[in-house]
Amino acid sequence: MKIEADSNDSNDITEHPHDDKSRPYSCTVCDKRSTRKGNLNQHKQIHTGGTLYSCTECKKRFTNQDSLRKHMNVHSSKYICTECGKCFSSNLDLTVHKRSHSGEKPFECTVCSRRFTHSGHLARHSRIHSGEKPFKCPECDKAFNESVKLTIHIHIPVYSHSHESPHRRQTIQVFTV
Repeated sequence: MKIEADSNDSNDITEHPHDDKSRPYSCTVCDKRSTRKGNLNQHKQIHTGGTLYSCTECKKRFTNQDSLRKHMNVHSSKYICTECGKCFSSNLDLTVHKRSHSGEKPFECTVCSRRFTHSGHLARHSRIHSGEKPFKCPECDKAFNESVKLTIHIHIPVYSHSHESPHRRQTIQVFTV
């Protein structure tokens, strides 16, 4: 299993045209999918530490200027919730957040009538009814209906192919006085 992305070669991107026709390019480190290879190459920078643009206000780092520019809206209070004062980077993010206060759930499942605050949550839920499992393990034939389940399968030793942990465990010592 490849768990690092330290080069710009095509081994860090896998094209799976049969898995997801709308987002055929897949990161081999995480479950991020993209419509364009260039977008995925830019995404890879988060795995390599190649974030180049830093926020002068909070030191958050971004892989491109557009992401930094969008983030800066948080500090300008351009999109601020009048209920709780939380700031957002876009009007869409603010609109979705406001639903947490109003209880509005505008997206309804046509099968079971369950309602959701975000269209992406409805899309994820709909895979329960359709049986679609677009997140496929690159090492075996298992497939999952949610990206987080694939991530667990790949990275959690109990559920993955090897019984070795991909991360070193840190021992935390607690001292009492």
